[in-house]
Formats: sequence, structure tokens, C-alpha cells
Amino acid sequence: MSAASTTILAADLGQFWNFSQTGELLSRGFVQQSLIAIALLGLIGGLLGPMIVARQMSFAVHGAAELSFTGASAALLAGFSVNLGGVIGAVIAAAVFGVLGRRARERDSVIGVVMAFGLGLGVLFLSLNGRVGTGFALLTGQASSVDNEDLVAVAVTAVVIVAVLALIYRPLMFSSLDPRVAAASGVSVRTLSIVFAILVGLAAAQGVQIIGALLVMSLLITPAASAVRLSANPTTVLILSVVFAEVAAVGGLILSLAPELPISVLVTTISFAIYVVCRLIGMRARD
Repeated sequence: MSAASTTILAADLGQFWNFSQTGELLSRGFVQQSLIAIALLGLIGGLLGPMIVARQMSFAVHGAAELSFTGASAALLAGFSVNLGGVIGAVIAAAVFGVLGRRARERDSVIGVVMAFGLGLGVLFLSLNGRVGTGFALLTGQASSVDNEDLVAVAVTAVVIVAVLALIYRPLMFSSLDPRVAAASGVSVRTLSIVFAILVGLAAAQGVQIIGALLVMSLLITPAASAVRLSANPTTVLILSVVFAEVAAVGGLILSLAPELPISVLVTTISFAIYVVCRLIGMRARD
């Protein structure tokens, strides 16, 4: 590429991503609220992700997010808090997955059956309500419209998840790595599965409000999947997972401001780019 072409490309990118405009937007209160909310979402996604990957619950995360959409759609129709409806839907779904899908060989089928039924209900609720635009926002995210209620909900969820994880982390890790030995040692594997599934449901519900039901896995799974490519040490994986989730979440929001792009596009792109780089590094390390 010639020097002239490089200069033109840099100028075009400079116009597309107007960083002075980005700085001005970052000084606004509603953007700062969105930034705090998505940073908290990145934190809880990074903390839960390694356990989700270790317990092979990626499909369950997707199912909980879709059922959060169903709960939020029902709340729209009933006329109460969309955030609360999403939390109720995700927690119920997660609890059902935890109880009915304890065995790996039956988990996927249970999640698929419940998720398909829930999505059908969600579409029905939106049709009855006539709020198709709001339903699209629930599927693809609405980070720029985070209000005080949403921020409080994300903050409370983050505190609950961090506190519960601090209490159950060691037995949860034990049961994730070797459930049979953990059960024989007196660990309540079933209870831990249900509790963790509910935590995942809470995180998915908040993710739906910000980055959408279709893309919530980009913060709950991709950062951890990237981290395990670089290390087998649980502590290192946890730290890297949080760092990658924060880079994708905060970076995606900041880069989406000036060009007014959907935040979900940038979050998923950054997450995927990190995963590709980590996978390449992991492949070279093994050679």
C-alpha cells in the first residue's frame, strides 16, 4: 500500500472514529452510567466464564439469555419492570436447567426444549403488546439507554455474584473438575449446580439489558474460552478472563460512541479478535 493510500485510509478512519467527539460523549452522564454498567457486566462475565467453560455450560448460558428475553417480553405485556421480568425469566430457566439437566448427556436436550418453548412465548408476548422495536432492542442490546434503575440492578447483581462466588468457589471448582470425587467427599454437587446456574441466569439477565440476548455469550463465554488457551492455572485463567471481558466490554462501548454503531457489534468483534489471537498463541506454545 502506498504512502498516499495509507494517509487517505487513516483520514477516513479518523472521520469514522472521531475521538474528539468520543471524548465529549464520555463526559455526559448517561454515557458514564452505561460505561459503569458494562464494566460491571464485564466483571461478572469474566468471573463466571471460567466455571461456565469448565462445566460445559455454554449452551445453558444461551438458553438463560433467551428465557430472559421471554421474561422481559412478559413484563412489557404486563406493564411492570422489564429488568425484573428478565431476571425472573433467566433465573427460572437457570434453575430448571440446573435441576433437569444435571447429567451432561441430557443437558443439551433439556435446554433446547425449554428454550424453544420460551422463545415462542416471547414472540407471542411481543405480538400481543405491539412493541416490536423494544423486542429488537432486547435481542441486540441497548447500552446507550442505561438508566439509574438498570445501573442499580447491574451493581446489585455484581455484588451478589461476587459474594456468592467467594463463598462457594473452592467446592464449585472441585465439583466442576471431578464431580464424582467431589460427591464422594461430601460436596453437595447438585446444590452447587443449581446455585451456579442461578448466578449464570442473573448475569445473563443483566447482559440481555445491555448487549442483547443474542450476543450475551460474547462476555460470559468468549473471554474465558480465550484465557484457557493461554494457561491451565485456574487463578491465571480467572484473571485473564476478567481482563479480556473488560477490554471487550469497555472498549466496545467507547468505540461505538462516535460512529453510533450498536455496541454489541464492537463487543463481539473485540471478543472474537482476542479469542483468535489467544488461540494462535496457544497453538504456537504447544508446537
